[in-house]
Amino acid sequence: MNKLLLKLPPLPYYITIGRTEYKPGDQHPNRRNLGIFDLLFVVSGTLYMGEDDRQWEVGPGQSLLLLPDRYHYATAPCQAETVFYWIHFVFEGECSDVSEADFSLPIRNAWANPYKLRVPQYAVLRQFAAIERLLERMLEQAEASGAAPFWQGQQQLMDLLLILDKEQAADGSPTSVTKLAERTESYLRQHYQQDITNELLAEALHFHSNYIVRCMKDVYQCTPMEYLLRYRLEQAKLLLVKTDWSVADIGEHVGFNYTPYFSGRFKRYIGISPLAFRRLHTNENNRLLH
Repeated sequence: MNKLLLKLPPLPYYITIGRTEYKPGDQHPNRRNLGIFDLLFVVSGTLYMGEDDRQWEVGPGQSLLLLPDRYHYATAPCQAETVFYWIHFVFEGECSDVSEADFSLPIRNAWANPYKLRVPQYAVLRQFAAIERLLERMLEQAEASGAAPFWQGQQQLMDLLLILDKEQAADGSPTSVTKLAERTESYLRQHYQQDITNELLAEALHFHSNYIVRCMKDVYQCTPMEYLLRYRLEQAKLLLVKTDWSVADIGEHVGFNYTPYFSGRFKRYIGISPLAFRRLHTNENNRLLH
């Protein structure tokens, strides 16, 4: 597992931080099903760690994320004095392996929260100096009591995870991948009533259509055309409930030139026809008013 995809909300929940020093011959304890994430940052020396069937040598400026439902063990004792920070946190949302993500189906509708964190299980960190300063501040306030230190720690955990997210490389620049996907999403939302093709997107955004598709899959788990279809149908749902427009007018308004095609896609996506959807929600609204 190279990267974990944390779908937000909820946010990761900060528990505590510590700093440990091992002498030569010491080793990390073996643990099974810890129930929390254990995020390690090595300052000096090397940790020899395993998780189930995977093993790592974690050296200075590197990080390792141990998962809550796995078996963690030392593969060898430390050969030199080893100093590392550890952070414990909980995440109760949906978590998956990025490499195993299902790109065949869109996972979000028009109003769903699109935000995610990509956290490497093992990483060589380019910004380790900044990370170490953040870890030092977190450790300093770890012994303090009260709400303020907790919320500061929670914010600093999110800052730390965001740094890890931005560190990830995808074609040399994960930030560029995310920005292009967000630009594509914005363009689709602004122009969803128009005829849009992958070729038109390429011309408008000045990137090859294949690369745009790849970025959308990477960030939103759907192609631009899948996103466009779902967004159009979500807009149609709102119009069916809020207006008395005909099905044909609504279909044309949201970008469908052929009413039977609109009705067919709507039924396939929602499970019922546009008229049945309107009747259902009209009756429900009337019931609530009484």
